[in-house]
Amino acid sequence: MARICIIRGTSVRSGGRIHRSGLAKKKGGIGRHVTKVVKRKISPNLQTKRIFIPEFGRYVRLKLSCRALKTINKNGALQTLQKAGLL
Repeated sequence: MARICIIRGTSVRSGGRIHRSGLAKKKGGIGRHVTKVVKRKISPNLQTKRIFIPEFGRYVRLKLSCRALKTINKNGALQTLQKAGLL
């Protein structure tokens, strides 16, 4: 299954990791130098959760990012799911 948040649409992003070599000036060296930039993938913090919807009296199992969980706690489950087009 894809690594995508069902509410926010957050998915895997690409980024870069910077490789540095050398000894820092603070430690007596000539300074750190960037030798190369390596591609890497940045995954969202996804959680599989059972969310209770009191208006329907039942649970729904969703794959959410932690940011979406905060949104559900703030606005309520029914309103958030309706805005996302899931109900």
